[in-house]
This record gives sequence, C-alpha cells and structure tokens, in this order.
Amino acid sequence: MAEPDPKDSLDAATRAARSLQGLSTELAARVPQLLEAMRSVGSGLELHSTLDRICETAAELAHAEYAAIGVVDESGEGLSDFVTYGVPPEAVEEIGRLPDGHRGLLGALIHDPGPVRLADLAADPRAEGFPAGHPRMRTFLGVPIQVQGEIFGNLYLTEKRNGAEFTDYDLHTVRVLATEAGIAIGNARLYEAARQREHWIDGSVAVTTALLSGGDADEALSVVAEQARRLAGSAAGIVLLPAEGGGLEIVAVSSDEPSSLLGVIIPPHSAVAAKLLAGEAVFIDDSATDSRMVTRPAARFGPSMMLPLHSGGRVLGALATPRARGARPFTATERTLATQFASQAALALMMAEAQRDRERLAVYEDRDRIARDLHDLVIQRLFATGMMLESAQRRAVVPEVRTGVARAVDELDVTIQEIRTAIFALQQEPAEAPSGLRTRVLREINMAAVPLGFKPSHRFLGPVDALVGELTGKNLVAALREALSNAFRHAEASLIDVVVDATATLADGRGAVRLSVADDGVGIPEGGRRSGLRNLARRAESLGGASRIEPGLGKDGGGTTVVWEAPL
Repeated sequence: MAEPDPKDSLDAATRAARSLQGLSTELAARVPQLLEAMRSVGSGLELHSTLDRICETAAELAHAEYAAIGVVDESGEGLSDFVTYGVPPEAVEEIGRLPDGHRGLLGALIHDPGPVRLADLAADPRAEGFPAGHPRMRTFLGVPIQVQGEIFGNLYLTEKRNGAEFTDYDLHTVRVLATEAGIAIGNARLYEAARQREHWIDGSVAVTTALLSGGDADEALSVVAEQARRLAGSAAGIVLLPAEGGGLEIVAVSSDEPSSLLGVIIPPHSAVAAKLLAGEAVFIDDSATDSRMVTRPAARFGPSMMLPLHSGGRVLGALATPRARGARPFTATERTLATQFASQAALALMMAEAQRDRERLAVYEDRDRIARDLHDLVIQRLFATGMMLESAQRRAVVPEVRTGVARAVDELDVTIQEIRTAIFALQQEPAEAPSGLRTRVLREINMAAVPLGFKPSHRFLGPVDALVGELTGKNLVAALREALSNAFRHAEASLIDVVVDATATLADGRGAVRLSVADDGVGIPEGGRRSGLRNLARRAESLGGASRIEPGLGKDGGGTTVVWEAPL
C-alpha cells in the first residue's frame, strides 16, 4: 500500500476546516474539543485500537450513547469487521454474530456511501429491525470514512443523549473527525502491513533455521505447521504430502486436537487436491459449507487458505491454515504473505529431502562396508579358527578336551550362521521388508545389533499386527529407531530389552500400544542434549499419547527405560 501523501492529507483537512466557516458559535465552541479529538485519534498505530479510539471520540463529540465503525470488506459488498462503543458486553454476547452489511440500513450505506441523519431508525424503509438483545436505538448519524480516496467504512452514531436528534453541528463535527480518522487509519494500515511482513519473514527464518540445525524431516514439517498456524492466526496449521494411492495426506498438524487430523487423506478425485497438486492455491470462505471440501474435519472450520508447496517445478505437498467457524476471512495481504511463506517452506522441504537422501546414502554405504567386512574378514577368520579346533580335537587324547573342543566348534558354527543372517539383513533393501509391525520391529532390532555388537532382547504382547494402525505403527517404528540409536550413541549399554505391548491402557482407560526400550547404560546426563527425546514426545503427542523416561536395567535402576505409548 502506498504511503499517504502529506499534501492530500493537508488538503483534506483544509477543506474540512473551511466547512466550519460561517457556522454558529456553538460549532466554533467545539473546535478546541475537536482538535483534541483529532490529536487523540492520530496518536496510535495499531489498527484495532485506532478504530476503538475513533468510536469513543466520535461518541463524546456528538454526545451519542453508542458508536460503531463498519469496515468494508475487499469485495465492497459487506463488512469484514465491526467495532462498537457503548454496547454492554452482555448485550454483545446475546446478540451473537455481528452484522455482515449485506442487507438493511448498514448494507445500503455500503452501496451508497454518504452522510445519513435520521430522527427515527425504525421509520426508515431500509431498516430491518434489531436482533434479540440489541439495545434500543432511535436517532442515527452515519458518515463514510475514506482512506486515500477509497471508502474504508462508515462511522455510525446512535441515540443522542437526552432524547434529542443529531444536529447539523454534529454532522459537520463528525465529518471533520472522519477525515482525520481516514488519515489515522491509513497510517495504521501501513504499520499493520509492515508488522505482518516482519512476522512472516521471522516465521520463514524459523523454519529454515530448524531445518539447518540438524532436525529430522518430521520435526521440520512440525515447525512449518506451527509457524503457519501462528502467523495466519488460524485454528490449525496443516502440512499435506502426496499419498501413496493419490490425493494428499495430512502428515503434520499444529492444533488443539492434532490426533483427529493426522492421517486424513484428501482423495484424488477432490477438486481441491487436483488444484493443489497442479500448483494452484485454493482459498475457501467457509470450509464447513463449501462443496469442494469433502473430508469430515472440514466441518469444524471456516475461512481457509490451502497453498501448494512447490519449488523447482515440483509440487511437494500443500500447506493449509483453516480458521475457526465465524472467523474473519483472510485479507489479500495475508494471502500474499502466506503464499511467500509456502514457497520458503517448500524450499525447506527440498532441503530436508536432500538431507534424507544424503543420510540414506551414508547408511547404505556403511551397511555395505560392514557386510563386506563381516563376510571377508570375520567369517573367514571364524571358519579358519573352527578348522584349527577340529584339527586339535582329532589330536586330543583326553575325552573331556575332545568334548569341550567339539562344543566350541558348534558354537562357532552357530555364530557364523548368525553373522550370515546379519549380513543378509544389511544387504536387504527397506522396501523388501514385509509391512507387518512385528516384522518391522524385528528388522530395526536386527539392524541395531550390528553397531551395538549384540542383539537386543525383545517381546511382543497381544496381537500387535492386528491392533496397531498404520499411522501409529509407523510412528512406533520411528520411536524405536530413535531409542535404539540413543542407546548406541550415548548409553554405552551392554544389555537392551525391547517390549511392544498392544494390551496396554492409558491413564484415561483407552486401549493403547506401549513401546519400552530399557538399557543398563550410563543414563541421561544432566544438561545433555535431549532433541531425540523431544522428537519421541512430539510423535506420541501428535497421536494423543505420551512419552516418558523411567529407571533402566542396571544396578539400582541404572540406565534408562524409554516408554512411548499411543492410543489404538
């Protein structure tokens, strides 16, 4: 928005001042009060507080009981905001929804902006009456407010004190105040736009910083959702990625009830999904009533922005910021800033994807190297040792020695078979593993056995594969991987026990799956890095569960037990 021209402001004030010339001493006597009111109106930069001051000042100047400003929406057909003065809070609550300006006297003033003075509101043919709980109002004065030549809204005054009607003096005084109000509102709008841009830029920086600090991909998506929700002032921040069967799946949520949204899929036949995957933004006035919104959670929301996350010619997913039902719609400035934020978030996702690829490649290289070393060095040496023991067994004279050597050879054969099994697991691609949760847990345990130098023990309680859903299972496996990684890198453990219990219950009595990873290591040092534990907690909380730390398997409770649970 362009900065107000000081010359235009001066001309407007001059024209308004000239209109006072030749009027009675009553109006002239109001000039000091009017000048003080103009100074007060222009003393702030925050838009809503400026509107509050204008209402209060206008009511005092015209001796009115009530005042209001109706802010015209971007379409020019209704009201986007309605600020009142004098109406008791209990009356506002009883009235409920504020006027939208589509009908009645307020709607008529939007389409035909000009001064209106009425002795009796009810007698005007444009009036449609008042809703239940509305205060009694008879006399009326309405004046348009212009900002840089455009109608910003209307200033309304009702119920002049002592039962009198509004006079010509009131009209002239309020018109001068409306001129100053337009200048103050223009300045406040500029300040508001600059502050909004600053906040959205800070949010983009936060997303990039979170990614570059080494957090995993899920953490980066969560930061995107949290920042989008905060900046847009929405009821939820939602990140969607392409689903396997087509459409878009909600993979990260920031809201009061994230578990009810996670995993929801917008089907491929949806017009919204088609537009987003084609790289087009979708703006919804009311998610609950728009026929394009086909998912059940949409009924809880009102205005919504749904923006594609595209970068480098690729559509990586989408970002949605729905507001609560009845909330104000998103402005053009908010839509522009959110679109820019989505572009930055898409770049962050590209960086996260590149980082995952690098990490995956490093893991594959390590697995190949370990498999080669096990096959070329360890197995060969164990095989040679077994041959030497067999030769010694044949030459041994004492029966006990022959028996002991034979037992040692058998143990070596078993060890060689276990190493070959580990080599097979290392050479197996992740996509080759069956999809059952039990199998995926066993695979993580076998994978961890190589760097640990021993295989963690494990137990399954209940029908794990049948009870645990795909989304919960995916997060449980990720939590297990994180816990085993922490045990290997930090715990210096010699014993680890993994338990997956599908018969557990939460504190509120709901059925749950509980993952416990216990070790006999050194425990968690004071002041140590806890980003891994935060990741575990975030995964559990997103599903409606929790994560905690308990004593481990060592002497006197030494070590650590990580407990992760989520409802079934």
